[in-house]
Amino acid sequence: MIRRLLFSIIKRETLISTRNLILSVQNSLKTTMDSLLLQNRASESSSDDHQNQVTIDPPIFNPLEPSVPISYPIKTLKELSSRVYYKSFHYPFNKSSVPLVTKMKKLPNRKRILVCHDMAGGYIDDKWVQGGENSEAYSNWHWYLMDIFVYFSHNLVTIPPPCWVNTAHTHGVKVLGTFIAEWDEGKLVCNELLATKESARMYAERLSELAVVLGFDGWLINIEVKLDVKQIPNMKEFVNHLTKTMHSSMPGSLVIWYDSVTIDGDLYWQDQLNEKNKPFFDLCDGIFVNYTWQEDYPKLSAEVAGERKYDVYMGIDIFGRNTFGGGQWTTYIALDVLKKDDVSAAIFAPGWAYETKEPPNFQTAENLWWGLVEKSWGVLQRYPTSLPFYSNFDQGHGYHFSVDGKQASKDPWCNISCQTFQPVLESSEEFLLNPIQVTVDFKGASYNGGGSILAKGTLEGTSHFKARLFKAKLPMGDLPIHVTYSVRSHGNSKVGVSLVFSHNTNETKSVLLASPGDDLITFNQFASKFDKVIMPVAVTNLEADAQAGSGWVIQESSMEMNGYTLREIFMVCYRTKHKSRELISEQDGKSKDTQLISASSEYSASLGHITIRTSEQKLTFPKSTSWVTKGKFVSWSKSSSEHSKSLNFRLSWKLTDEHGFQLSKYNIYVSEITKKIVDGKMQEVEGKREFLGVAAVQAYYVSSLSVSAGVSSLKFVIQAWGVDGSFQEFNSCPAFLLNVEG
Repeated sequence: MIRRLLFSIIKRETLISTRNLILSVQNSLKTTMDSLLLQNRASESSSDDHQNQVTIDPPIFNPLEPSVPISYPIKTLKELSSRVYYKSFHYPFNKSSVPLVTKMKKLPNRKRILVCHDMAGGYIDDKWVQGGENSEAYSNWHWYLMDIFVYFSHNLVTIPPPCWVNTAHTHGVKVLGTFIAEWDEGKLVCNELLATKESARMYAERLSELAVVLGFDGWLINIEVKLDVKQIPNMKEFVNHLTKTMHSSMPGSLVIWYDSVTIDGDLYWQDQLNEKNKPFFDLCDGIFVNYTWQEDYPKLSAEVAGERKYDVYMGIDIFGRNTFGGGQWTTYIALDVLKKDDVSAAIFAPGWAYETKEPPNFQTAENLWWGLVEKSWGVLQRYPTSLPFYSNFDQGHGYHFSVDGKQASKDPWCNISCQTFQPVLESSEEFLLNPIQVTVDFKGASYNGGGSILAKGTLEGTSHFKARLFKAKLPMGDLPIHVTYSVRSHGNSKVGVSLVFSHNTNETKSVLLASPGDDLITFNQFASKFDKVIMPVAVTNLEADAQAGSGWVIQESSMEMNGYTLREIFMVCYRTKHKSRELISEQDGKSKDTQLISASSEYSASLGHITIRTSEQKLTFPKSTSWVTKGKFVSWSKSSSEHSKSLNFRLSWKLTDEHGFQLSKYNIYVSEITKKIVDGKMQEVEGKREFLGVAAVQAYYVSSLSVSAGVSSLKFVIQAWGVDGSFQEFNSCPAFLLNVEG
């Protein structure tokens, strides 16, 4: 995990964590550089104007004051016990908006993978609740290879930023925060925490309350200090009460103990489940075993755990610090051992590829690394499992932002809450040898959000290429399903979607939803390759985007597959045949039509989104009169321009009746309204609508908005989006009018 001093007179010699040393040096250097920079600035300022007093201390963060919403940890027991966090201006913004699917609340009875975040100390780009500006911010998109996600930092109480909770829950993954006590400060924490049985219970209740109100699924408990043996009963009470309180207030929640302090109070990592740490394991939902285990330890731990062997999560440090198998690109060695011994895995610090800038780039390296995990353990999470299903392949960052095929913003951004279901793309070295490379594209045009699936390469003749998008487990009902997807292609490149179904009779059927074209030619081309070929029932061509080039084509298809289960979804790349007439000499002197294939073999096409639903699941949106909108904490300041001023305020909205509406997020827009004389009369004229950002909760903080001189009012529009990717038309969206004059 874990910055600490590993020691053992009997088992191991004293080691100092290399990473902790590096981080310590980095922090010292940073402190020194910051000090020198401030001194330099002060010196420059003083030389320019001796009469001005230079303030070098940065402003102190006051969570009670309105500011751009952020996620932040709780650093003291006093903050935790006093519940001061709930008085913070930032608290409402930190509530997750996506609940865990009910069927996912109970962990599967199989070996599992827990992933512990610990990316560069935490709270970096992901701390900006409404999103940041780093188009290359770290994110995870391999949710189908994990069951539990722990957000980790070295703060006392690490609260997961809501973006991680939202996207993890979308993919059926539980999210835990971290309670950690370490070093000398941690000893003082434990003295207060464990002072009495009542104090242990009280702090357990505070942690449980935090998880429930913010919507994440429990805690990793990491006590890395030596305890007095007299404190152990109260530590057991703390773990036991936290577990019971979490379970009663949030069914399916988890409390996991980290293998550090023993039942004797010694800070002595066991690297396995044994009699020294099992008493804590017995009181909670699992143990995260330290990562310096030996090859036979997983088997020994499984024997000790008995029927709870899957609750043993053997640690693997991806940086490779004394970890079995070496971590990094050989992480699969440890995974193979754990798979053989039938226990669970705890992958620590998966941001390794990002932090070390593994070549050739993060996207490729990350896909290849997780591809090794998949090769060892296989896919753990399947989706879709229910309808409606929607994905725009957005990873939560990009170089621009689109809405309905049009570019709404050309600014770089990051916001992991914007992730939809992530594709299960092939990730292996063999992938690089494919004739078509299928990747998530961030720089090309997107249909919604900031990404799309780009397929590029060569296709010869009538050949086609299939790329796996999703592995599913979706039983089909009595109603027909409707599949809608957007395509943007070049030349005669075509994109279809293939759905693979299974039946309880072991029958498998593959269905191709083809692109529009000549029906007969399409059927002839694919009749022998798919069990059924379906042409679109509706095709919509969107106008070309001036910034993105050619427009998107929306294709809709319908089918009935009652009694079947959807298992896989593929993107199908193919080319069209072109008809032409040639005079060919034959013995009878007659001519005949021949079909010639375009000479070019280059292929390039993009898939912008895919939606699957039944006819009854077409979403409706509430009327604009069903919303109540409010503006609060309005403040103005001078702008850098003499002809404008800057606005800060909190916009909020609420439905008077939320029954029946499945809303997922909100796009926020603003337009300036000015008063002008038109035909001799003073009239209000509304300017161009500007995209501001995305809100996951029913509130948005408008920060440093530049307002031009002469503007009489501002109109803020809240555009609701449904879980199926549909959105509310602007003329029916709720709005808030803010008076600028006076």
